[in-house]
Amino acid sequence: MEAYEEEYKRIEKFILRISRLMIFPKKIELHGSGNFVRQGPNIITGNHIGSYKDVAILLLTKPRMIYFTANKMIFSREGASELVLRHLHRHMGRIGGFLHILLGPFYSFMVRFVSSHIAKVGSIPADMYGRRSDAIIKCQEYLRKGRAIIALQGRGRVHPKDSNPYIKNFRRGVSIMAYNLFKDYGLSVPVTPLSIFGTHIMWGVPGRIRVNVGPPMYIKDYWDGNESEVVEKFRAALEKTVRGLFLESLNW
Repeated sequence: MEAYEEEYKRIEKFILRISRLMIFPKKIELHGSGNFVRQGPNIITGNHIGSYKDVAILLLTKPRMIYFTANKMIFSREGASELVLRHLHRHMGRIGGFLHILLGPFYSFMVRFVSSHIAKVGSIPADMYGRRSDAIIKCQEYLRKGRAIIALQGRGRVHPKDSNPYIKNFRRGVSIMAYNLFKDYGLSVPVTPLSIFGTHIMWGVPGRIRVNVGPPMYIKDYWDGNESEVVEKFRAALEKTVRGLFLESLNW
């Protein structure tokens, strides 16, 4: 067992308790848990609408250790604190700033905990506003070692002006990773699509979080054409599948 796995094992129980606190008092409804890949390389991708609550949900429903691509701001106390304040302002306007002051001790604890532990469990820092090639290379290294990584699509919030506010258009990163690993190493990485609904509701408000997990998808099934065509076909297929899972979950 490598350093990250050993570190996570030591703090896993505490992380799970904190994860439950992050989604309090919401309940999780999980469908398709049998579609999670239990061993070997795996990419889990889906929509990202609930900021830190999406992370908590995946930590609570995972069948194995997983590694995240995470906003690099979270890796420092200053950056993580700024993200919390942005989240409150987005949901509550000026009242959010007041709430940030009122609940200062709680948010301060959460910021210290997340920023000091996220690197220890192998999370992969990603620049949300710049080039992501370094993160892609790092993810590929993790996958070649048989690890499972999370690559959610979006910036952790709802986009009211979009045609589908809950699912941001997918980027090409997941498809590029799958393409490179199959082309260069013959490694057919299963990509597990999932949809999340309910994490966009702010902390402390009761609700139901719906997580719908689909069967793994493989880029080799879209291997027809040049690199850009294959990558785009797979990207579009992943996005379409997640949209379908999301709509399906609304009928539960």
